[in-house]
Amino acid sequence: MTIDTTIAYGSHRDQVADLYLPAMNDPAPLVFVLHGGFWRAAIDRTHARPEAQAFAALGYVVASIEYRRVGNGGGWPGTFDDAAQALDVLPTLIEDARPGRIDQDRIAYVGHSAGGHLALWAALRHYLPTGASWRTETAPRVAGVVALAPAANLVDAYHRSNGEGAVAELLGGGPDELPERYAATDPALLGSADIPVVVVHGDKDQRLPIEMAREYCAKSGAELVELPDTGHFELIDPASAAWPFVVAALRRCLD
Repeated sequence: MTIDTTIAYGSHRDQVADLYLPAMNDPAPLVFVLHGGFWRAAIDRTHARPEAQAFAALGYVVASIEYRRVGNGGGWPGTFDDAAQALDVLPTLIEDARPGRIDQDRIAYVGHSAGGHLALWAALRHYLPTGASWRTETAPRVAGVVALAPAANLVDAYHRSNGEGAVAELLGGGPDELPERYAATDPALLGSADIPVVVVHGDKDQRLPIEMAREYCAKSGAELVELPDTGHFELIDPASAAWPFVVAALRRCLD
């Protein structure tokens, strides 16, 4: 399955999303895919292409979002500016580009690793501290979130030095130096979503440990799908044994 079109949601070259359409022409649920890569410019949305194609083959409209990352204008605040803007405006832009193809009441965020962090964060923007530029007055219009091996706790990830200091690069320092930045961006500090949230995580993940997912889900009430003998990248591989669990999680959010 090939990209149907690429839609710009801003003026920067990385403020775009690749759109994948299913074979049927009826309105379909819209799945936003947010790729991982520890928020760094070295990894872009091509990393998520097999995942996006597989979701489209299942009958979903898929928008694979690019965003500015550390090294190309991202980090604080650009990465968060882009994630918020993309998720706010793309439903309308997609409807304008391909009228009648999406069901506006059935939208899901799916993110892997750093993208999983952004997906969780984006669904909680109505809980951001007062004055945070990305705060919304009402809950974002999303039916559910599937977070695949997410960086669900930025304070924890900082202290563990996950990604060799990736959180410090993203936010410009640690939680003791910049507590207000962590308060505005860390899903673990923002409370519980009132929509289905499913975290899928492998117990052999060497990049973001399963303990982070267990603690996040215990605190937030999100559902945890813990996969034995599974690492970090199997979750975005449609040929892996983990993939059916990812699909099932998405269906629980949308179907």
